[in-house]
Amino acid sequence: GEFTILSVNHRNNYLSNLEEQPEIKNIRNQIEALQLKIEDEKSAIATLDEKLSFMQANRDVMSKAQSIQIEQFKALIDVYTNNIEQINSAKLRKARLIKDYEKQVAALQQQLADRKNRGQMPSGEIAVNISADRPLNAKLSFSYIVSNAGWHPTYDIRVDDITKPVVIFYKANVFQNTGTEWKNVRLSFSTATPWISGTLPVLNPWFIDFYMPVKVTGYGMQRKAEAPVMLESVAMADKNTFLKKEAEAAPVAVEKIEGGMSITFDISVPHTIPSDGKIQTIEIQRTTTAAEYKYVTIPKISNLAYLTGNITGWAQMSLLSGEATLYFENTYVGKSFLDVNQLSDTLTISLGTDPGILVKREKRKDYTTRRTIGANKTETYSFLITVRNNKKSPVKISIQDQVPVSSNSSIIVETPELSGGKLNTETGAVTWDLDLKPGETREMIMTYSVRYPKNQTVILE
Repeated sequence: GEFTILSVNHRNNYLSNLEEQPEIKNIRNQIEALQLKIEDEKSAIATLDEKLSFMQANRDVMSKAQSIQIEQFKALIDVYTNNIEQINSAKLRKARLIKDYEKQVAALQQQLADRKNRGQMPSGEIAVNISADRPLNAKLSFSYIVSNAGWHPTYDIRVDDITKPVVIFYKANVFQNTGTEWKNVRLSFSTATPWISGTLPVLNPWFIDFYMPVKVTGYGMQRKAEAPVMLESVAMADKNTFLKKEAEAAPVAVEKIEGGMSITFDISVPHTIPSDGKIQTIEIQRTTTAAEYKYVTIPKISNLAYLTGNITGWAQMSLLSGEATLYFENTYVGKSFLDVNQLSDTLTISLGTDPGILVKREKRKDYTTRRTIGANKTETYSFLITVRNNKKSPVKISIQDQVPVSSNSSIIVETPELSGGKLNTETGAVTWDLDLKPGETREMIMTYSVRYPKNQTVILE
């Protein structure tokens, strides 16, 4: 329209009655239906009680009659007994039904109270001031940001075999507690952070002075309020067609839009997100990428071999750091954390342990000695590391161990035997990079000695 928007303001309306949410209305309807069933069953029990009282009265009258024959009395008793059994059985069944209905009503009432507590929010209003030269009709559309909704990434990482690529299922755990159900809406997941100020911070001067201790007169404790956790924002589009639950989570049509400093994933399939704060998982994209697989083991700490996948070109996948669920050879192997805050061109993914690689580290007792020569004491330690590939395919493996590093010139560390291992003299790390054929076993010997004054003590074990 031919008008100018002068200002847009948001305000809360605490007086207007909010329309009851469909979820709350549905719970109320279920409670009312169950209460009607309870009333019906109680009415039926009352009818059975009336019938039972009538039969008991007739039994008393007939039993006092002077002309009744024995055969007639026995027949009367049989009829009365059968009817009593049927009536009592019917009453018992209905009492059980009432008890079951009452349990359902209690559960629904608890659920209703929870939903109502979440839904007690004021309504929001948008006040728009406009300027126009003449009266006219105009159509306005608006979008807004809410703080009590968000998403965080999660992943399923699957490797069928170390000869095949990695499949990464990129998912979004989305939640919202805005007080309004998002019904059949198209979602957009953005990596933007609108709550972070875009203003360049100012680095003020850092003044220092001598420390002046403050006299303490008492101690107390005050718990600092936890800051709200701000997650990525969620935008909501107009509703479209109703979403039917699919039997298998097939790849979803997702459009990735790259901006200058953020990325947005537009999900084409509409979803319904209730306003209950609970997590709903939605698949964003599915990526198959080549990886260089390598096993890493640190037998000094653990005899397990960990499979890692090294992925190049990972920056084009638009990944965010998040929890990853790992599957190897169609078996769940555990959880890991996908850390994309790396400055390397290669992203290393931990894929869990593989029992097909056997590792053992044992001390060579015959080569472990302690001796004193002159003013010095020398301690020598030797270890045998054995690794075996029980898999049907060749593997690459990195075996990591360590020797002590001296921080005193009076302590001398030497490594007479490392079986070809690479020694980092600054950290003491010893690494063997091996290619193992199927069924192959390799052995490495690591021997180091430490010489120090005999009147000193050095802890080596």
